[in-house]
Amino acid sequence: MRSSLTIFRKSKGFTLIELMIVVAIMGILATAAMPLRELMIKREKEQELRVALRQIRTAIDAYKQATDEGRIAKKVDESGYPPRLEELYMGVPDIKDPKKKIIYFLRRLPRDPMFTELEIEGIQLTPAEETWGKRSYESPWDSPKEGDDVFDVFSRSEAIGMNGIPYRQW
Repeated sequence: MRSSLTIFRKSKGFTLIELMIVVAIMGILATAAMPLRELMIKREKEQELRVALRQIRTAIDAYKQATDEGRIAKKVDESGYPPRLEELYMGVPDIKDPKKKIIYFLRRLPRDPMFTELEIEGIQLTPAEETWGKRSYESPWDSPKEGDDVFDVFSRSEAIGMNGIPYRQW
């Protein structure tokens, strides 16, 4: 009778030591997973940056092509690139169309995912146009500056990508 009673008491639950060991192992696993999570977040932001740069640069090139085709009004001394990023998503009138239909190059302007700012209750205060650095047509490639038009965009972030190239140079 006594042996069945001791078996019942031993199989009642986990000891404090067993629980502490399990908690310690879970802590070690969670600590090891944190750098992987940060790496995944950085990789996702870099992918967003690549996509955003490709979308904006494609839209700028389409604007320039429409200007060269005579669909967008241009003065003689202008380069043919958009004067502001807003032109890409707000649209410009097609001067060849009798109804002056609006030409849109982007649905919306993506934000620079590397741009850091303070948010109030999840609302971003800086407009998407101001998150990008802009390079004019007359600006040299190695020291981009804003000017009368937008020839190219770049990230303003000083951080370096996982490929070793600063985001500003992407």
